[in-house]
Formats: sequence, structure tokens, C-alpha cells
Amino acid sequence: MRNTFILTEQSTLYDAIKALDETGIGFLAFIDQQKHLLGILTDGDLRRGILNKKTEIIDIINKDPVTIDYNTPQKEIIAHLKKLHRRHMPLIDNGIFKGVFSLDAIDFVSKQNVVVIMAGGLGSRLGALTKDTPKPMLQVGDRPMLRHLVEQFRDQDFRRFIFCLNYKKEVIKEYFGNGNKFGVQIDYIIEEKRMGTAGALSLIEQTIESPFFVINGDVLTDVDVNALLSFHQSKNNIATMCVQPYELQVPFGVVVTDEKSQIVDLKEKPVSTYNINAGIYVLNPEALNAIPRNQFYDMPTLFQHFIDKGKQCSVFNLHDYWLDIGQKSDLHQANQDMNNYKVSE
Repeated sequence: MRNTFILTEQSTLYDAIKALDETGIGFLAFIDQQKHLLGILTDGDLRRGILNKKTEIIDIINKDPVTIDYNTPQKEIIAHLKKLHRRHMPLIDNGIFKGVFSLDAIDFVSKQNVVVIMAGGLGSRLGALTKDTPKPMLQVGDRPMLRHLVEQFRDQDFRRFIFCLNYKKEVIKEYFGNGNKFGVQIDYIIEEKRMGTAGALSLIEQTIESPFFVINGDVLTDVDVNALLSFHQSKNNIATMCVQPYELQVPFGVVVTDEKSQIVDLKEKPVSTYNINAGIYVLNPEALNAIPRNQFYDMPTLFQHFIDKGKQCSVFNLHDYWLDIGQKSDLHQANQDMNNYKVSE
């Protein structure tokens, strides 16, 4: 059976690498003589094993892979893979390996909407962690947070990216290149000076004809970007801002009085909820005309400009996972969340 390897005591790492290379999709299933699934090996598993100086197959393969029933409809398999940010899914029928479903074999229609990622920040609050590494390239799980963002959009069929870079730009460009190895197209804008969360948009040279996304490079989220785009278009917005609820609790009892200083209510440690800017936006192409050329300009200023001009702006409420990584504690939380989520391929 293609993409399978019968594991025996005589199997060597060289044998596995050779078999993995011959699959053409970077996935290999290890089975016994009765075709029971023993584990899987992906390009990522192999790379991590070699980096950790492991030389035995049994120490490298994933012995507890996520699987799905062989009779599951294709639409459900694709949805499950996208949720897990994976490319391959072993298909099982009563414990027997029946094959592998690969996203690489599906002919996806790539959407033309551009995704602009603001990845030029210094990350100074993260201290020594960003001395040699730009913040968007810090590891969350087994890959940089910027790669998580790229794969998040790619797996929802958005494959045109613009990275806005400044600090340690060469690290990001060397890792991603033109995007081919990640199944996307990446162009770069280099900020010669700090330009805020919107200023770099004035340097975009290619023609943008459809609503486009702008997202901060230090955000991790599971937002359904197709739903976000549909919302933006249905509202006829020039700009849409994603918001996240944030609660603040007063640590004391609050006394509410009227204009005559009479007590009208007592509230014990009340909680107020606010919508905070989540750093994810959708803009219409004409929004670019409002951004001054090659100047510092931030996104809240752009939205305020539209509000003052009477332009249609709305908020999109996030109900999915969202985390802004600004401090070491946030990075630690992100890695804990990723481990709990079991995103490993």
C-alpha cells in the first residue's frame, strides 16, 4: 500500500527516510503485518528528530497520531485538518489503516484577497528573547508564531501575503523566502523607519482590488477569516476591526449615588466589560488613499479618520481563541495552549 512502511526490528532510519521521500507527500504510515497503524512519520517529525539527535525510528515516529474513520465525508475531514493546522489525516477502519487523506491532493481555489502581516516590531518587552530573533519568529509549539499565522490563512484558502518588516528582517526573509515551500506567495515591504500599525500600508506598490486583511504579527488566533470577510462585505464597510471582550473588576465595593449624594445602589466588586482592539482588520482598497505616504500612522488613527468622515466602520466580535503576545508570560501561555491543543505536524 502506498505511503506505508511495515515496521520490524530490522527497520533502519535510512529505510524510513527513503520510504518517506518516495511518498511524494511527506507522510508515512507505520503498520504491522496485519495493517494495524503503529504510528506516522512526517517531514516535520523527521526534522525534529534529527535536530534532537535521535537515530532510531521508534524514537522519531509519532506513536499517537490523530486519526479519523475511513467513512468520514471529505468535507468533514478537510474541516478537521484545517482546525488542527495539519496537512495529512490517517484513515482507519476498525483499527486497520486504510490510507491517508492529504490536503495537498485537493485542488483548492486560492482567494485573491491579500493578507498583510505587520511583522516589524522590536518586541522590547520580551527582553533577551528578541535580542537576535524578531518577535514574530519566536517559537510557539514547534514553529514560529508568524508561521502559525500564515498557515491559519493558507488553510482557509488565502495565499497572497505581504510582510511588513523592520527589526531583524533578514531572519524572516531567510525563513519564508518567496513562500513557495509553505504553499503561498509572499512579498515584502521593508520599513526603513518605524511606521506604526498602518503607515507601512502606504508603501504597497502592487494593485489591490479586493478587501484585504491586516493583522499584527504577534497575534495568535483561530478566527474564521472567511466569516470575517463575509461580515465586512455584508456591512458595506470601508473598514472592520476585530475586537475581543476584556473584563476589569473593581477590587472594592462601589457606592452609587445620585446628584444629591443619596445612595441609590451598592455593587460589590463590580465587573465592567470592554471591547479591545484585537489587531486584526479588513480594509477596502480605497482605504489606502487615506494613509499618508511614508509617515508614522497607526490603525486607530485611520479608523478615527473614517469615523470623522462618516464612513461605514464596524467591529467583528471574536468568539475564537485569541492571544496577543507582548510579554514573556503571554509567550508561555501560548506554548501551554499549543500543547493542550496538540498541534504537532
